Amino acid sequence: MADVVLSGAIRSNLLSMQNTARLLDESQLRLATGLKVRSAIDSPTSFFTAQGLNNRASDLNNLLDSMGQAVQTLEAADQGIKSILKLVDSMKAVANQALETKVKATVLTGNQTTALTGGVTLASLANLATGHQITITVGDVTNAVTIGTGGAQVSTVTDLMNWVGATFNGDEPLAATLNADGQLQFTAATGRDIEIAADNGGTPVALDALLGSRTTATDGVNRDKFERDFNNLREQIDQLAGDASYKGVNLLKGNDLLSVFFNTEQTSQLDIQGVTLTPDGALNIGEVGYTSGDHGFAADAEIKAFVENLNAATNTLRQQASTFGANLGVVQIRQDFTKSLINTLESGASNLTVADTNEEGAKMLALQTRQQLGTTALSLANQAEQGVLRLFG
Repeated sequence: MADVVLSGAIRSNLLSMQNTARLLDESQLRLATGLKVRSAIDSPTSFFTAQGLNNRASDLNNLLDSMGQAVQTLEAADQGIKSILKLVDSMKAVANQALETKVKATVLTGNQTTALTGGVTLASLANLATGHQITITVGDVTNAVTIGTGGAQVSTVTDLMNWVGATFNGDEPLAATLNADGQLQFTAATGRDIEIAADNGGTPVALDALLGSRTTATDGVNRDKFERDFNNLREQIDQLAGDASYKGVNLLKGNDLLSVFFNTEQTSQLDIQGVTLTPDGALNIGEVGYTSGDHGFAADAEIKAFVENLNAATNTLRQQASTFGANLGVVQIRQDFTKSLINTLESGASNLTVADTNEEGAKMLALQTRQQLGTTALSLANQAEQGVLRLFG
């Protein structure tokens, strides 16, 4: 079919309307997608530049997540230090309670009807005989002696008193004397319990003739309970330090190293070295002796030494908390900087590719008006050609 021949005026108007339609479609697409550059075809320079900016922003977002995990690790360590400080304060309270508790001796006094003298032989007393064994226990210490005249045996009341003084000394001292009433009296200066018994080859023997049937005893006061409480708290510090970890990293018990990277090339970083904040580590809090011959709270001077160690441990904890706090501040500053940088990169990419909806809306209204005018102009041009038809009327 032969081509339709259009006049110059009509062809010019048609071309203008086609351009207007194309621009109108483009504005509508930009308003629909929000982008003025959707692919490299639209603008290679803007597209690839924006892509590079967005890629870097994405990489920094990944680093931002890593920084957030580092912050959580530091906060776990900080919470651990705060809790350990509370335990150390509790240990100070226990030690001070022990220091304020004055040791009171335990006294066990016989009350038999007949007064004793130092020269009375033990074998002459009722129920007791040569070969019998007398067993005395003070706190955790137990010693026994046999009645007789041999070198390691005791014969008289005086022998028994001398044996007690020579055997029970040091951490569990015991004194045996005859009081003004001629009664045998045992005194444990440490305030620990006293028990006295006798047996004949394993068969219990009554001590009424030596101590009386209604022997009286006054309860003493000692610091053993405080020693146990102190050591229990010390153990809790060690356990708490072991539990202050986050995702397998523990900055309070061991030599774990936390590395925080601030750029994708890993040339900017912060290394945070862990410490051993345990009683056997940097805190240097020794265990209180609580066995016979090794009671750590027996003397006031020993308790004061423990308190000094606890004060030093408190200072160590506070200094380390300050160090971790400074590290946390650095990471948080870099977090804020990275967030701002990500925003800058994404804004720069948006400036290159994102459409201005206000501008595109105004363009669309103008193009719609132009389209209507073009239609009118085309109609006028067509009417001019229709005038030829009148010549054949």
